[in-house]
Amino acid sequence: MAVPKRKQSRSNTRSRRSCWKAEAPTLVKTMENGKVVYSLPHRAKVVTDAAGTALFMEYKGRKVADV
Repeated sequence: MAVPKRKQSRSNTRSRRSCWKAEAPTLVKTMENGKVVYSLPHRAKVVTDAAGTALFMEYKGRKVADV
């Protein structure tokens, strides 16, 4: 395992850590049953009935998996 040879300065440590930032996910706005729904792009979504029971998963309008 690599071991540091010298102590890293506080400014170098903080500038290195500042590169690791959390980003807000990009969301896609879609209409579903008359409601606006935001979801992640290129993901299969769960289709539910009126009672909220999960029926199946679909992607690009096609059924891809059972739930």
